[in-house]
Amino acid sequence: MSDDQVVSMTARRGERCPVCQKPTIERYRPFCSKRCAEIDLGRWLKGGYRIPTDEVPAPGEPVETDEDMPR
Repeated sequence: MSDDQVVSMTARRGERCPVCQKPTIERYRPFCSKRCAEIDLGRWLKGGYRIPTDEVPAPGEPVETDEDMPR
């Protein structure tokens, strides 16, 4: 295995996993593992990364509050 391959398989200097803050691994970048990538995906699917807004919901549309969102 060449030095270039070893560098590409290990953490890049200064990059940290957004879930657990461990160094990233190229295969799962920007995460450190498949587990952290799946945790992040779950947060997206549950609406954990939604952006708050002042928009008024359309008539008949259910209103969600911060208390309704899973943690």
